[in-house]
Amino acid sequence: MQNDTRKTPARPDDRPPVRGGGVFMALGTLVGTVVGGLMGQPSIGFLAGLGGGFALHGALWYMDSRKR
Repeated sequence: MQNDTRKTPARPDDRPPVRGGGVFMALGTLVGTVVGGLMGQPSIGFLAGLGGGFALHGALWYMDSRKR
């Protein structure tokens, strides 16, 4: 039997926890729809909330990827 020289993956304890950014997209769409509905434009509010949530999600992903 030969020694296995493959690199073993890092244990989950060795890596920092990954933060979930999908909550920003979900809350952004809900808040955007409500605010847009109050202003008479729920579709635009939905899209604006989704865009803002996506931007926050992307920023969080970028900060997490720099830590690794």
